[in-house]
Amino acid sequence: MLIADVLTHPARTMASATRDQFVEEGCCVVEGVISDDWVRRLNGAMDAMVEESCRVAETDTKFILEQGHTAETPKLRRLNSPQAHHADFLAFMAESASADVAADVCGPDVKFYHGKLNFKWPKGGQRFDWHQDIQAWPHTDYSPVTIGVLLEDCGPEQGPLLAIRGSHKGELYSMYDAERNWVLKIPEDDLPAGWEKDVVQLTGPAGSLVLLNCRVIHGSKANRSARMRPLLLNVYSSADSFPYRAQPIPSPQDGMLVRGEPARFSSIDPRPCEVPPDWSAGYVGPWAFQNRESEMAAAE
Repeated sequence: MLIADVLTHPARTMASATRDQFVEEGCCVVEGVISDDWVRRLNGAMDAMVEESCRVAETDTKFILEQGHTAETPKLRRLNSPQAHHADFLAFMAESASADVAADVCGPDVKFYHGKLNFKWPKGGQRFDWHQDIQAWPHTDYSPVTIGVLLEDCGPEQGPLLAIRGSHKGELYSMYDAERNWVLKIPEDDLPAGWEKDVVQLTGPAGSLVLLNCRVIHGSKANRSARMRPLLLNVYSSADSFPYRAQPIPSPQDGMLVRGEPARFSSIDPRPCEVPPDWSAGYVGPWAFQNRESEMAAAE
């Protein structure tokens, strides 16, 4: 659904002013709609996944590990498709106010696309360079929204999500480098003049929802604090928005309707989107390239 059509429907869970902020800036934080009970349940599910990861020695399709991960001292970068691995993650994705907020920004008919849990381990959880998301999973329109929930209080020292407000209204950048490596990175030299003044930190207490438009430029710094920054991320779209490339993070819940009715017609936004690599044989993320860059920088 195009945004002009979304706005013909009143916001029911978000404050109208907060939805207006999201439409204008491409990002926002929503507090007070996720209960303490949900935060407790999600943290319990997270703890169960961390315990399971202690039996994993190498990155696989489920767990993406940080360097130094061991059974005694686990260090995780990401859990892919958490909703496929624990009932509380699945229930949250489909039944909580997170899906209601998605309906406020996508339109009343909403389906799930994919999910991930990013950990940002204490004292070294890695930075993520400036990038846009939609080039990794292009759709027929730009309704997809990433809705994250902070599982712990998050301040500036923990490497929170950063976004460049208003950047969703600008151009889409290439997520390839000059050698056609999929790097999911926008060099800062390529950003428009004065971008620094529009950077916002998406922080808040546990249970806060962090919303990202699929076109907004965002990233994060390393976590140098003694506290983790776990962020559960679910991507939703309008029911009439359809991906036209293989799903990078497939799960049985891909395309699951969570609010409203199934689409009878597709929504088409004529603005073009760069096509990513073919993920049908498996997603090859930017991790290896970023690790190589870090190793080269350390050697200089």
